[in-house]
Amino acid sequence: MLEQLGSALVTVVLGVGGCVAYFYGSNFLLDRLFPAEGRDGVYRPRNLKVQSWVRPWLFLGPALLLLTIYLVYPIVETLWLSVHDRTGDAFVGGANYAWAFSDPQFRQSIFNNVLWLLVVPAASTFFGLVIAVLTDRIWWGNIAKSLVFMPLAISFVGASVIWKFVYDYRGEGQEQIGLLNAIVTALGGDPQVWIALPFWNNFFLMVILVWIQTGFATVILAAALRGVPEDTIEAAVIDGANPFQTFFYIVVPQITGTILVVWTTITVLVLKVFDIVLTMTNGQWNTIVLANLMFDWMFRGGGDFGRGAAIAVIIMVAVIPIMVWNIRRAQQEAGGH
Repeated sequence: MLEQLGSALVTVVLGVGGCVAYFYGSNFLLDRLFPAEGRDGVYRPRNLKVQSWVRPWLFLGPALLLLTIYLVYPIVETLWLSVHDRTGDAFVGGANYAWAFSDPQFRQSIFNNVLWLLVVPAASTFFGLVIAVLTDRIWWGNIAKSLVFMPLAISFVGASVIWKFVYDYRGEGQEQIGLLNAIVTALGGDPQVWIALPFWNNFFLMVILVWIQTGFATVILAAALRGVPEDTIEAAVIDGANPFQTFFYIVVPQITGTILVVWTTITVLVLKVFDIVLTMTNGQWNTIVLANLMFDWMFRGGGDFGRGAAIAVIIMVAVIPIMVWNIRRAQQEAGGH
């Protein structure tokens, strides 16, 4: 444990130190190569122009290089692999995509992803809004929001391990240590293998992501509620509106933009969900989603880079419209201000 902490500390120190050294070193070198003032004391406007053109790229360059290596290149390589065979050697055109849409497991993963998209963003946003409203006017509201936000600090794998103990099932005659089965047996019911129940097991997995993302929705929506002008609420109260009418007709329309941003952000996350399904069921019992199917075909028993890449491209294509919509909305709001 101490060795891991030590290596992490060294990594942080070296990373920060490297950034500082790059910043000062690159600027020092630029000033030396293109001095603003010559040895004769005369200013050199041309050098100043060169400095003003080069200096921004000293900051953008490393980021663009990393984006190219870790984002642009993988996208291009994935597109290339998706139109080649299992080894990436022979060109097969759209054969991998034709296989995908005719494969029963792929269709099952599409169905499961649609279920996740319908339930998780809506539930997380709804619970986040409810908690944000309920904790907005009480003195211990920040404490409550902090507690709700805490699951977001846990990794998906860690959260899945926690919920494995909630859904845990022991054989007949054994003491049930799973929280859910313990409650069921205490009420006189029969314990169940919850994560293996057909169809419903998908919802049991969704609960984990809702539990994690509700904290994110709560914090963002609570900030939006604080931005609602008090005079609009007071005017509604004076006009005789009850609390529900005030909330739905006055408050909600003013934070609709934030609600949509929260919903779409969680939607993008849901399209890429992987860790929870892998940890809880490994895609068994009809719980597989697109990311797990891609992982299986590319790195596990399938061993087919072409089919795995085709599934990855389909996930990317599904995410792009939502991201474009978010960016355009952000630009419109920025332009409006």
